[in-house]
Amino acid sequence: MMSYTIYLVEDEENLSEALQAYMEKEGWTVKLFQDGDKAQEAVEERPHLWVLDIMLPGTDGYQILKTIREVQGDIPVIFISARDQDLDRVLGLEMGSDDYISKPFLPQELIIRVKKLLTRVYGSESEENKKVDLNDYTIDPEARTVIDEQNERQIVDLTTKEMDLILLLTVQVGKALSREDIIEEVWGENYYGSERAVDDVVRRVRKKMPRIHLETLYGYGYRILSS
Repeated sequence: MMSYTIYLVEDEENLSEALQAYMEKEGWTVKLFQDGDKAQEAVEERPHLWVLDIMLPGTDGYQILKTIREVQGDIPVIFISARDQDLDRVLGLEMGSDDYISKPFLPQELIIRVKKLLTRVYGSESEENKKVDLNDYTIDPEARTVIDEQNERQIVDLTTKEMDLILLLTVQVGKALSREDIIEEVWGENYYGSERAVDDVVRRVRKKMPRIHLETLYGYGYRILSS
């Protein structure tokens, strides 16, 4: 069983302690922050997931998310907020959060969302860790790394969505996936934006991994070819 470390940033004491207890029952290690400034100081660390309130004493959740994306890049983040407003949800997603949940909510609802996101990002515990060697790139699903074998084995710097796309397409080399399929698998059910986001991620992946044969199927979607 894989042990995940989750950083929970929530200033409501009763809620934070309840959420921490539920998460620890799942076998996860939870580090609790009830102050935005202290959470900001911990951004250099690398948990598997941040669960991040928007409204906090000191540094707010938006600024923490911005710093997480600048420092940690692909770490998944779930936003929570007392304000059930579309603007909060859209702004959080645009800034790079992976999911959003509005208060009030049942702790078990958050647990379900966390499980789903951890599985999407890190894979199912039942899956074997099968590295993929493709055009002199070594893709490791468990470590979530891509190694450029032609460039002194350097790690290719990919964002969460870029990595998710590569893992999705390389698991089934040669299979065509529609933009709708990719949106559902990479962005999840809570995505409200345009399918052009897929094209943007593909463009960035091609730039970072120029030897990858990522083929466009016009009017449909994409697939990766073996050579």
